[in-house]
Amino acid sequence: MYEYFQGKIVEKNPAYVVIDCNGIGYLLNISINTFDKLPPSGDCKVYAHQAIKEDAHVLYGFAEPAERLMFRDLISVSGVGASTARVMLSSMSPNDIQNAIVNGDVSRLKAIKGIGEKTAQRIIIDLKGKVGKENFDSATVLGGLHNNLRSEALNALETLGFARNAAEKAVDNIIRGEGNSISLEELVKRVLKNF
Repeated sequence: MYEYFQGKIVEKNPAYVVIDCNGIGYLLNISINTFDKLPPSGDCKVYAHQAIKEDAHVLYGFAEPAERLMFRDLISVSGVGASTARVMLSSMSPNDIQNAIVNGDVSRLKAIKGIGEKTAQRIIIDLKGKVGKENFDSATVLGGLHNNLRSEALNALETLGFARNAAEKAVDNIIRGEGNSISLEELVKRVLKNF
């Protein structure tokens, strides 16, 4: 129902943030990952997920869409609730969780408080095919300004027949070096030269 909340931070701590949106204060439960990325005060934008239970409507907030996507993937697994998913995202970045799932790293997931071996195995089995196709790295590595340029370049390279993983590494390296100043055309040309 809610896509995001944009307003001023009234209160922020590692468990939740209160955002004033035109005179209405919304309390959103957050992970440590989001806590670290939000400013201490002032204007912010927090992506939302609303969990509706029999006895409560609970809002969860995320600094980036990639973290919310991983949260939603995790809660889709039987036996993994919103609280467990939030603990996982407080312990590891979305990209680290993705890598652990794709690589079948049960011990890495088991190291998270509240995750036993059976739950870790279930997460891997249920999500391996799904999260391998999703991109949890772009927002954290490159920030919002580069996401459109990066995604357009990756789409162009995939259309040309390049593997996504190899294309991502090449695109990320060039964007890190050039910043926002490079054009889409120049970015794709530079990647093609490096292959």
